[in-house]
Amino acid sequence: MINTRSFASSILVAAFLAPLIYAQDLSRYREFQFGASLPAVTKQVQMKPSEAKAIHQRPVVIQELEWQAQDRLTPTRQVDSVKSILFSFYNGELFRILVAYDPARTEGMTADDIIEDVSVKYGTATKPVAEITLSSTSLYSDGEKIISNRSEKVLARWEDEHYSYNLIQSPYQTSFNLVMYSKRLDALARAAIVEAIRLDEQEVPQRELARQKKKDDEERAKQEKARLLNKKLFRR
Repeated sequence: MINTRSFASSILVAAFLAPLIYAQDLSRYREFQFGASLPAVTKQVQMKPSEAKAIHQRPVVIQELEWQAQDRLTPTRQVDSVKSILFSFYNGELFRILVAYDPARTEGMTADDIIEDVSVKYGTATKPVAEITLSSTSLYSDGEKIISNRSEKVLARWEDEHYSYNLIQSPYQTSFNLVMYSKRLDALARAAIVEAIRLDEQEVPQRELARQKKKDDEERAKQEKARLLNKKLFRR
């Protein structure tokens, strides 16, 4: 009887611990760890920190680094399904990853096929009624025009308290994307980007005045140079 009770207790303990043992780790995608530094990520993808593009310089530095697969082989020597990866950094910390799958490698596959495969790694997916932008750094100032990236419908989501993974597919394309981010860092980055855009808009009049002054100064310098030359060569 004691042995039976002990066996039953062991089964209950095992059942209780199973979700903990097999809990999926969403803190990293492949070998890329959220919160990793820009130099660490560039080293992993064999690029240079200088290749990262600065999206905003204030109130904090927001950067993006785009890596193209270019038919590179994975460690298992198989052609990768990933076409490109866009890494986003908040003050030098990796906070968001956008994976674009190669349409040639996913041709004929349905969303359910992708969800099934991703779920093997990250557990059961939910299908929320939600939309997401391809990148939270896609709100930026192009001269004086503010551009915001369109939102896409979330087909499936894998998440925990700290991280969120979202599968999307553009209605105009057959390719799939996986948008992943650290919830804490992404929230900080979004707030910083909104403030950066506000500061840029606030300085538009000053920038216009400075641009006009520079143009006027250049025109005056040009006229003065022409005046001196023509005065020297003038014959009455």
